[in-house]
Amino acid sequence: MELELKSLYPFQSNFLQVGDYNLHYVDEGQGECIVLVHGNPTWSFYYRNIIKELSKTHRVIAIDHMGCGLSDKPAEYNYTLEQRVKDLSSLIKFLELKKYSLMVHDWGGAIGLGHAVDHIDEVDKLIILNTAAFRSKSIPWQISLCKAPVIGPFIVKYFNAFAYPATFMTTEKKLSPQVKKGYLLPYSSPKKRIAISEFVQDIPLEEGHRSYETLKAIEEKLPLLKQRKLILWGGKDFCFHDEFFVRWQEIYPEAEYEYFKNAGHYVLEDAREEIIPRVQKFLSL
Repeated sequence: MELELKSLYPFQSNFLQVGDYNLHYVDEGQGECIVLVHGNPTWSFYYRNIIKELSKTHRVIAIDHMGCGLSDKPAEYNYTLEQRVKDLSSLIKFLELKKYSLMVHDWGGAIGLGHAVDHIDEVDKLIILNTAAFRSKSIPWQISLCKAPVIGPFIVKYFNAFAYPATFMTTEKKLSPQVKKGYLLPYSSPKKRIAISEFVQDIPLEEGHRSYETLKAIEEKLPLLKQRKLILWGGKDFCFHDEFFVRWQEIYPEAEYEYFKNAGHYVLEDAREEIIPRVQKFLSL
């Protein structure tokens, strides 16, 4: 990693071999464990501030999904929701975690909760940030364009039409040049953007899609998760908008909720100062 970004992301790199490839993860601090699961097109960098603070009192694990962040970026890989869940489960098993909380965001919601519904007794608490783990046909036109056959993968990989716009479309507060550079660092060439493209292609809008039944099965099991839950929501999210927030309230009416009306999709960027102490308090109880 470039020296100027080390102050933003000062964590030691760790790797788990998955098949022929290396899966990168952060493992910082000691104490009760929390696992952070990112979405698309981010990586563990999204959680950098949470890692810095929580690692003072907790053991914090942050995965980079295969093809993302500092993980390998194979041209040929099973870039599906089912495999993403398996990769996360493999990491947790490798680390011999017996009890841990989960924080999930964006695609990390389906991945993290996909793991949780099959490992209910292991999961302590759940923290949910602007995400979904249930079926929906709501998709912004910008993402629909990136999902379109042929043209979608082409513009995502060769024109960086997903990761780059995310550096200014996902927040209400302008990201600094250094933070923007951090988000884009792992995705500097078309061949390094394969996973970003595949994440978009893997959005299961219709029956028959390769990940539709996987997402359906996760959705049906969500009520089994009786753990304490904290749902932190950015109200100006162009993608996971308020309909998703309302749906979570329907699924988990007993959860604790915080709604940040002036925060965007990257709610941890816009509402960091409010969220970090809220998370610390939630985990301490």
